[in-house]
Amino acid sequence: MSKFFLSFLFFLSATYCFAQDDTTQYIVPNRYNSEEQQKKPYVILISVDGFRYDYAQKFNAVNILKLAKNGVAAKSMTPSFPSLTFPNHYTIVTGEYPSQHGLTSNRFYDRVRKQRYSMSNKENVHDGSWYGGVPLWVLAEQQHMLSASFYWVGAEADIKGVRPTYYYNYSEKIPIEKRVEVFKEWLTLPAEKRPHLICFYFPEVDHAGHDFGPDSKENENAVLLVDSAIAKLQAAAASTGLNVNFVLVADHGMLKVNKANPLQLPAGVDTSKFIISTDQLPLALYAKDQKDILPTYRLLKQHEKNFTAYLKKDIPKRWHYNKKSDKLNRIGDIVIVSDPPYVFNIFNRRISTGWHGFDPTRVKEMGAIFYAWGPAFKQGLSFPTFDNIHVYPMVANLLGLNYNHTINGKARVLKKILKD
Repeated sequence: MSKFFLSFLFFLSATYCFAQDDTTQYIVPNRYNSEEQQKKPYVILISVDGFRYDYAQKFNAVNILKLAKNGVAAKSMTPSFPSLTFPNHYTIVTGEYPSQHGLTSNRFYDRVRKQRYSMSNKENVHDGSWYGGVPLWVLAEQQHMLSASFYWVGAEADIKGVRPTYYYNYSEKIPIEKRVEVFKEWLTLPAEKRPHLICFYFPEVDHAGHDFGPDSKENENAVLLVDSAIAKLQAAAASTGLNVNFVLVADHGMLKVNKANPLQLPAGVDTSKFIISTDQLPLALYAKDQKDILPTYRLLKQHEKNFTAYLKKDIPKRWHYNKKSDKLNRIGDIVIVSDPPYVFNIFNRRISTGWHGFDPTRVKEMGAIFYAWGPAFKQGLSFPTFDNIHVYPMVANLLGLNYNHTINGKARVLKKILKD
């Protein structure tokens, strides 16, 4: 079994490194903004991965704080469960919970396809058939409004046969300065070729939070690096004279975890009877035979220590992540969630200092940022904590995009932050 796990991890590592080599800008030909869409405002949706709700104040991110003071600052934004990167980035751009859009974790198993999905597998990431919902860029392109993406989750895939007009496959070889330069180039294109929706992603804070912890000097440096880059994005947009609105979010926060006492695979789990998709939070067990679910669950309940095991049907309703809500049948038959600050390490990997994935409704450190500024937003407004599903309808409305499909987010929640 250990050889299998090691081989599996080597495969993930190899595919991840290979995927990072591509620095090409891809441009879908023969697309133009319609005359109607050329009159619409612009929205820059920026995610800083792992930027906890309190980092701007904690590390004095002067540019972000200044921009937020002239716009809207939420106390925090609550991620969807699980508080992981792929599920929440995709929730923000679809307005659907992970159980609805299908990215139920960074790595999961699909029972119908009999395949694993991994954020590190480029073939999975580029295959639009894995992704449910209607991302904002798909919505825009369907209505003849051009869009662009620098690394947003899902934007590399042909979801409903559509990618953004301008996009990059994920690569950490493109420096921030180059990304800012490309951003300005997009906004200075002729009106018929200029993207009105730009999704922009920064990984640096998440990396530092994982490697060194949320309270580290390295994390502070990462926050200030991104803070400087956001000021450059703002300056680039201002220089164009366009009607540009910024929405700055994060997918989740970060918690310092107990590295010294990692949790092993709980007693009672027979790996020959279950598929284990990941050792991240949550730990998901997919039964090869349904008769093994209840006996295993009962054993887990007997050995619960620093974790809680749930049957799929009994997962807390507040997570919107149970049998009833599992639209694509990708949630584990048994889901195990560790109690903070404990984490699993069943594959014997290096344990990060900081981690996320915990219950975002109970662990405040999972809270993310939400700031917004620009002509459409009220100024100097503080806003209470809200769920990230509500970003989608707000952005769609800012862009004047119509949608008639069902989503979980509600436009009324963030209506108060917009000017009349």
